[in-house]
Amino acid sequence: MTHLVPVRRDACRPLLLDLYSCAGGAGAGYRFAGFDVVGVDIAPRPNYPFTFVQADALEYLSDLIATGEIERFALVHSSPPCQAECTLTVGTNRSRGWGRAHVDLVPPTRVLLEASGLPYVIEQPNGRAEIRKDVSLCGEMFGLGVLRHRNFELGRWTVAKPTHPKHRGRVRGWRHGEFFDGPYVAAYGNGGGKPSVPELQAAMGITWTDVREELTEAIPPAYSEWLGTRFLDRARLGVAA
Repeated sequence: MTHLVPVRRDACRPLLLDLYSCAGGAGAGYRFAGFDVVGVDIAPRPNYPFTFVQADALEYLSDLIATGEIERFALVHSSPPCQAECTLTVGTNRSRGWGRAHVDLVPPTRVLLEASGLPYVIEQPNGRAEIRKDVSLCGEMFGLGVLRHRNFELGRWTVAKPTHPKHRGRVRGWRHGEFFDGPYVAAYGNGGGKPSVPELQAAMGITWTDVREELTEAIPPAYSEWLGTRFLDRARLGVAA
């Protein structure tokens, strides 16, 4: 049976569960917003900057619910692997004949999040039809060097949707044999004018990992800081979901 690992807690900080945490892009934003954070990922993540548990996210969440330890948390963030439906991988899979063999973890994640009784967030990139787009965020909203559009389904709480600003230009890189310059770097893949690791770190606002795979899978901390700040503002004001 899973038990919550010991966490060095600040009594003034609520606790957040960061499922499918990768290297902690989302977790860092929630930390900046005012949470203590526990990350869970099936892969070892030595660069994760907060308390980390290597475990299957669904099994870990299920055990927390069964033991009642889920009640220690104020909010659950989840970023289920997106390869089943995201725009980039669907196009690549079709062109290479891979089909859609990836498992869609969003539905079982949502079932357990509902069973937890807690407010929650499910994050996915564009192309995912199975989540509500309660909030959509873009790097231009935060003056970042990436666009990295991400959608967020909010369970048991709400927030007003922000306005999506006009982009200042194109994403830098090669497209169909032609090079385009622009104010944003492409935070995915290799080649084709893709940015260096230092450029990715600067564009995303992530300094604690230099692993390209972790950087390309992360969301910018500014996104989850925005969400976490608004969640805590609502909690302080006693606003009902």
